[in-house]
This record gives sequence, structure tokens and C-alpha cells, in this order.
Amino acid sequence: MADNKTQPTDVPVSDYLAAITDEQRRQDCQTLVEMMSDITREPPVMWGTGIVGFGSYHYRYESGREGEMCLTGFASRKSDISVYLMALDAQQLPMLRQLGKHKAGKSCLYIRRLADVDLDVLRRLIAVSVAETRAVHTPADIAPTSGPRKKPPK
Repeated sequence: MADNKTQPTDVPVSDYLAAITDEQRRQDCQTLVEMMSDITREPPVMWGTGIVGFGSYHYRYESGREGEMCLTGFASRKSDISVYLMALDAQQLPMLRQLGKHKAGKSCLYIRRLADVDLDVLRRLIAVSVAETRAVHTPADIAPTSGPRKKPPK
């Protein structure tokens, strides 16, 4: 089975942030770094070339495919910031209605600017997602991301 492409790397998060040309987007991403670091108590780590992740957990599907993924994270994309969460569920739906302007996928929020959303609600959504991920995965499955990292693919 092929390795997952999205894995922790040694690329400095500061390099990723500095490469964001839009000043407001760069500030929004820095705010997310601070918020997610505070929630997870984990340092930011680049996952692949475009995801800033916090903490990690090991997953295994019924198909046998397994891997490691960040507890939460975000990516600055062309038009939005993607915020990665555990699958959005009934507990989070009322919060989504209070969040403000966003789009949502199964486990991702798409936000154009942080000014469009209520930051307290966003913080609660992220905290619930992290808590649920930690509850679903045993402590042995949750690994710190401070070990050796792979170089990002070219």
C-alpha cells in the first residue's frame, strides 16, 4: 500500500506563512496558528507542502489502510482558508449556524477571511473537534509530532 502524501515535514511554518502574499490572509493564518496551538497545546508543523497541522493521531480504516494525520490544521488555498476538523456532527451543527459566513464539507470549513466569522465560535468548533478526535483514538494512537520528519515531496 502506498504511503500517504500528507505527512509531517521539517519545513518551517514561518516560511509557509511568509510566502502568503496577501497581508490580511497572512495575518488570519497567524491568528489560526496561535488559536490552534492554544487549543491543542501542540506546536505547528507543516504537513506536506500546504497544511499547517497541530498534534497527530493514527487512524486505521476497515479496508486496512492506515496512516497518521494532524488533530486539526488549516491551509491557505486560492480563495479560502481550509480549516480541517473531525467530521462535522450534530454537536457542531448549532455552532455552524452561529459561525458566520463559511462553507462546510464533511470535515472541513472554508472561510474567506476570519473577519467573516465569530472567532469564539470557531475556537469552540476546533476545540470540540480536537476533543472528539482524542476521545475516539486511544492515547497510544495519538502521537506528538516532534519526531523525525520526512522532506516534502517535490
